[in-house]
Amino acid sequence: MGKSDIFQRKALNYVRGEGVLNWYPGHMAKTKRLIRENLKWVDVVLELIDARLPVSSRNPILPDLLKQKPLVLLFNKADLADEKATEAWLAHYRRQNYSVLTFNALQNRSKERKRLYNLVRKQAQEELRRRTKRGIKNKIVRLMIIGIPNVGKSTLINNLKGRRVAATGKRPGVTKGKQWIRLDNNLELLDLPGILWPKIDDPEVGYKLAVTGAIKEEIYDPLPLAFWLIEWLKGNKAGCLKTIYQIQETQTANLVLTALCEKRGFLQTGGGFDLEKGALFLLREFEQGRLGRVTMDVYQSYN
Repeated sequence: MGKSDIFQRKALNYVRGEGVLNWYPGHMAKTKRLIRENLKWVDVVLELIDARLPVSSRNPILPDLLKQKPLVLLFNKADLADEKATEAWLAHYRRQNYSVLTFNALQNRSKERKRLYNLVRKQAQEELRRRTKRGIKNKIVRLMIIGIPNVGKSTLINNLKGRRVAATGKRPGVTKGKQWIRLDNNLELLDLPGILWPKIDDPEVGYKLAVTGAIKEEIYDPLPLAFWLIEWLKGNKAGCLKTIYQIQETQTANLVLTALCEKRGFLQTGGGFDLEKGALFLLREFEQGRLGRVTMDVYQSYN
């Protein structure tokens, strides 16, 4: 299996390269333009990342786009990530002078919202002081929220607003255009569609993004991706497949998936096991956190 074979299902939104996944749907190019055009109107950027992928879910093209704009890193889906690993990554980014917080956008916690608001306003203090010196009375802080597809931006916005103002879904690509949202009397937020980067040079990063839901199912072949996930789990979360599904995980990935299909009754018409159905089942179980808390970017591998 070639390095990009997992992503062979449709050629509409990508082309294959030598070990490089070239992926850039039209709305992502539009989002990049929107960031450039609207950055001058905002005081702080809130980058939402997946706590399971503290490195892989950070868009490498953003530093060049954002320049020196004040930035807050928000670890979303922290309830799905390994707690000790999250603490290690938070400490790592703080040592690099990032302002960081964890957040669970699915839970309505006023204390978390207050912490986030305070951090955003702290990052905007320099801009507010400049306004005061110029005699500008406007104290509204404008915030841009950005991140990869399906990282939970719309869910976060609805949480912060206290009601549904942004469309949400379990599939990436729900947000299609920009919208300004007033969070309170002194805080406005600009929501933009999720954006990946033009080339995913490291196939491992592409696999991680796919299994955590950042890439649409229509783009990848679920069978080899599920095989990759099984091997990753065997090496990094040994025993979870045996504990949850009562199947032996010391076999090849193909046999593990076959055993899962047998346990779940995933059969093809005419006989045999439906491995693709089993693959999709396993991928969704993992994405939704049913295999336990896991951080795929292993801290020790990056430091």
